[in-house]
Amino acid sequence: MSNLSNVDQITNLHRNNELQLLCFRLEKDKDLYAVNVFKIREVVKYRGEITVVAHEGSSLVEGLITIRELTIPLIDLKKWFYYDSANKTKNLDPYGIVRDPGDDEVVMICEFSKWTVGVRIYEADRILNKKWTDIEQSAGIGNSGLNTKLVSRTRYFDGRLVQVVDIEKMLIDVFPWIEDEKNDEMNRIQEIETDKEVLLADDSPSVIKTMQHILTKLGLVYHTFTNGQQLLDYAFDENTDISKIGIIITDLEMPEASGFEVIKQIKANPKTAHLPIVVNSSMSGSSNEDMARSLNANEFISKSNPIEVEEALRKFMIK
Repeated sequence: MSNLSNVDQITNLHRNNELQLLCFRLEKDKDLYAVNVFKIREVVKYRGEITVVAHEGSSLVEGLITIRELTIPLIDLKKWFYYDSANKTKNLDPYGIVRDPGDDEVVMICEFSKWTVGVRIYEADRILNKKWTDIEQSAGIGNSGLNTKLVSRTRYFDGRLVQVVDIEKMLIDVFPWIEDEKNDEMNRIQEIETDKEVLLADDSPSVIKTMQHILTKLGLVYHTFTNGQQLLDYAFDENTDISKIGIIITDLEMPEASGFEVIKQIKANPKTAHLPIVVNSSMSGSSNEDMARSLNANEFISKSNPIEVEEALRKFMIK
């Protein structure tokens, strides 16, 4: 059993614009996938009971498992790779992870802003240290709709491809009522009157779509960037009118330049230091918020929460 949270180590990684990826497989000797260790509390071998809550073959939730008195849903990641939101009745049973009888389950315990889930994998491989500049945006890689579930890619020690999973997209597919909750909150937010524009950076297509929906409902003009470097290039371009920018909303985990790097560079430049920065992140734990605020981020909100987004924008955009 390995615990992956080490506040000092992770803080130093971000100061150097680096990240750690946990590499894993979904089949023996097959493709390598990865998740940022920031999203994973620990990896456990599990031999306990799985309490089945749904018998439909189309269900993404395998059941409930109990780890140290915490009962959490278990999701088979390989099944999710074959899940199609346009065909929610598709039988996923043939696509699950296969292991020898009697072998322990290998489960990543993943944490989001207010959710903890168990994610079944075939095996954990090792932790990969990378610069954010070593991470490339994914563009139509994979098949069976995989390109919508992989946000970026990098290289293993020997040059093999490692594909980074969009774990937020998985959460939305598994628990669609989270989106329903957001839709209810969406109906409560109201337009913000301002002539200022919003800069938005996030590498998850599903998050970008949600945030664009929120900003449109708020009646705001916005520019979207799929990584931190794109946002920085725009902000520091000599043709950009800084006086038109009212606020920056950024994720923390992004290819090429992380959200921490965005905060550092924006706040260090006299031309942009006055711009408010709101961190929009699903990363759990106060250490992330403390780190962002230590770099002079102005606000830290739960991932794409319409009410929190509106409150933050009213607070910093309306003078």
